[in-house]
Amino acid sequence: MEMFDFTLFLNPVILAIIALFAGVVVYFISKVKYINSSLVYLTNVLKGFKKGNIVYRFKELDDIFSNNPFISNYWIEFKNTLVFNEGISLKGTAADTSSIQCTVDAGYFFNEETLVNSKLNYKFISAVPTILTGLGPLFTFLHISIAFSKVNFATQEATIASVSSLLASMKIAAMISVVAVGTSIIFMIIERILYKNMCKTPLNAFRLEMNKLFDSITSEKFLVDLLRESKLQNSALNQAFNTLPVQMKEAFDKSFKESLVPYLDNLIFSVNKLQENIKKKGSQGILDDLFGSNDEE
Repeated sequence: MEMFDFTLFLNPVILAIIALFAGVVVYFISKVKYINSSLVYLTNVLKGFKKGNIVYRFKELDDIFSNNPFISNYWIEFKNTLVFNEGISLKGTAADTSSIQCTVDAGYFFNEETLVNSKLNYKFISAVPTILTGLGPLFTFLHISIAFSKVNFATQEATIASVSSLLASMKIAAMISVVAVGTSIIFMIIERILYKNMCKTPLNAFRLEMNKLFDSITSEKFLVDLLRESKLQNSALNQAFNTLPVQMKEAFDKSFKESLVPYLDNLIFSVNKLQENIKKKGSQGILDDLFGSNDEE
């Protein structure tokens, strides 16, 4: 049984294809690790917040996400769609709902295209298998054409040597195609496995935590909630206006009874006493008592 000739891999073209494959794999793994670590970190940050207290800690979350270069641009756009529900203060009413809602679904801003593909240069990564596969036929036919150009049928010895060289070149050309297609298949397998486990899975976990904190609300539902809130506020104002006259009357009666009535009673009592003195002493006697008599002079 003839042993496989591993020296074929020392061909410069084959070495170049293997080097290209290794370089792309290293680049892809580095990008995937960066995306994975960023998504895991952001998911853990979201897990530290609850829907019940997000309205009070929103500034804290905003500072973290706004200063994170991985997500800051998309977070700022998403933040503009948030609606802070003031109805949370009306406990026990229909307005006691989630404190912060988004009018556009979070998936529109946080998805594979924004958080994975754009960070991964996915168009290039998707083209790598095609590039590797295309290099195979390119260099195969190039190698064969060069080998045929060297064929010499001038003499018997030259013909035998040319045929031997042509067969050797054909073997190398076939190996170039095998290496190119093989590296392409291997890269596709690596790309699919790492993309699913290190990118798509943590992205889904991040989006799940995001949806737990922020309820999505459509424009129609937002208008309905706004109308309901307005009706509740109008009802409260009407009740206040209806009870205001009664409260003012009660306050007036209380003030009249506690302040004005005793003062009038004292005033009437003083007038009565004055009238009694006038009857007894006369008006001149009252004046003498008040200012003193001048008869002594």
